[in-house]
Amino acid sequence: MLFAGTFFICLFIFMMQFLWKYVDDMVGKGLEMSVLAQFFFYSGLTLVPLSLPLAVLLAALITFGNFGERFELLAMKAAGISLIKIMRPLIVLISIVCCVSFYFQNVIGPKAQTKMLTLLVSMRQKSPELDIPEGVFYDEIDGYNLYVKHKDRDTGMLYDVLIYNMEKGFDNAQIIKSDSGRLEMAADKKHLYLHLFDGEQFENLKSQSFSQRNVPYRRESFREKHFIIEFNSDFNMADEGLMSNQAKSKNMLVLQADIDSMTVRNDSIGRAYFAEAMDGPYRQTTINLSKADTAKVEEVLQKSALGQYNVDSLYQAMTLEEKDRLMTAAFSNANSTESDWNFKSFAVKQTDSNRRLHMTAWHEKITLSLACLVFFFIGAPLGGIIRKGGLGMPVVVSVLIFIFYYIVQQTGYKMARDGKWIVWMGMWLSTALLAPLGAFLTYKSNNDSVVLNADAYINWFKKVLGIRSRRHLFRKEVIINDPDYARLPEDLRRLTSECRAYAERNRLKSAPNYFKLWMGRKDRDEAMEGLNERMETLIDEMSNTRSLSLLSVVNNYPVLSVHAHVRPFRSYWLCVACGVLFPVGLFFYFRIWAFRLRLSKDIERIVKTNDEVTSIIEQKQDK
Repeated sequence: MLFAGTFFICLFIFMMQFLWKYVDDMVGKGLEMSVLAQFFFYSGLTLVPLSLPLAVLLAALITFGNFGERFELLAMKAAGISLIKIMRPLIVLISIVCCVSFYFQNVIGPKAQTKMLTLLVSMRQKSPELDIPEGVFYDEIDGYNLYVKHKDRDTGMLYDVLIYNMEKGFDNAQIIKSDSGRLEMAADKKHLYLHLFDGEQFENLKSQSFSQRNVPYRRESFREKHFIIEFNSDFNMADEGLMSNQAKSKNMLVLQADIDSMTVRNDSIGRAYFAEAMDGPYRQTTINLSKADTAKVEEVLQKSALGQYNVDSLYQAMTLEEKDRLMTAAFSNANSTESDWNFKSFAVKQTDSNRRLHMTAWHEKITLSLACLVFFFIGAPLGGIIRKGGLGMPVVVSVLIFIFYYIVQQTGYKMARDGKWIVWMGMWLSTALLAPLGAFLTYKSNNDSVVLNADAYINWFKKVLGIRSRRHLFRKEVIINDPDYARLPEDLRRLTSECRAYAERNRLKSAPNYFKLWMGRKDRDEAMEGLNERMETLIDEMSNTRSLSLLSVVNNYPVLSVHAHVRPFRSYWLCVACGVLFPVGLFFYFRIWAFRLRLSKDIERIVKTNDEVTSIIEQKQDK
């Protein structure tokens, strides 16, 4: 049910996009509901293969996202069931969906495409519905331009009518101005009756001589005038045979046969053009000679090569008449050859372009079917990794993935169609990019990877930028072990003395030595690691207190970055290379200096907080 719901949602979205593309061909033409219903039905059939991959992706994301959100996926994995075994029944189902998609593209799609294109051409040829607006010129009637100032919709009367009749051309236009009129459709729906009342007609007359500057015109006043105008408003269905020759209107067998025919045709035409060229402007004269004579002729030709003659001097030796005749003949010969080859090139390119269209349609039937399986192997593990169900996050992720797929698919299609790439390479580009992504996500999800865990990336960015979180310790409802208030003050005083000794020994407020920083062997600060470990142990013990005042003071302890004030890399030679690359080393140098200053302030804060905690504990013991 979830897959069916997502499929109809995706189909509806693609139908709306399709309707927006062809809305101008349908609006304002008075088409019957049966015609529109047929158009939407056939267009829906052609969009089924495109809707299935997105529906599979969305349904897989929601299904496995719900599994992960309700910990069902975790329970199945804990029971020893791997992700591939969980996906196995759905893999069978999606394989059936791939077969259905291929059936639609190879059997139903071509017929629906032919019907839809026929209806589309017929709708474009139909005249628009007659509805003359007020206050603007109406030019939907061929040869006429009508202006109506006011219209009575109850009686159908038109007032202050101005008509430009352009049937005889712009120079012989008729202009009719009338106080009122009425426009009616004939019973055969192929003519309009125009009744005009109380008006005038102006018409230019043809001049009797070309030298006459003034053109006569005729003016006619009338009380009542009637016109019959041709206007075919019937819906006439075009011939389906014209549309059945399109590449998308054929199945794979017909496509393959047509591809072979066009390939053979282009090859034969190319050989014929080559033979014609060799017999024409590029003809090589062959003479049957003996071997000795042939050798002599070749020797003479080698000695009398064209490069040995000064062509410019030969040309200059001609008379002006000979030069003109020579240049005219050469120019005419070159133009004739160019026109001939342009025409032949156009014929070959048209056939080759049509052949590539057929090849792209052939490959598309396979790639679009396999996209369902590829999207399933992306959506299912991705849902298990994200662990978010419903229509929120899965919809956003699926739309982004499908947009990426659609851009890559259209790019490869246009490259293959225009002959810039090999056809199979362009059509399989999207599959080649997304299939490894599906395999990678399946592998990561099967191993419970956090590759898409937002918290992991947020923590990494915080670590890089030096942003640290604050402590949020709350009073516990159940406390098993209370803090040892008798021992804690002594431990805190010892931690204070160690912090002060560390600060004096390492001189954190002074700038570090650049050479020692990168060339020294020490890459860890074990003393600071020990201080941080003891501080966290004391904080963990004091978090069990029932005193809210003590707990609020404990929250003032800073979260230390124990590795940010030392060299960023564990490898010695990598640190040396970083120091040699001065811009990179300088960046890390100032970053380490800033963290040393922050660590110095953190130590002062630890000492101050230790004193406050010790004071609270001693007051508590006195009571």
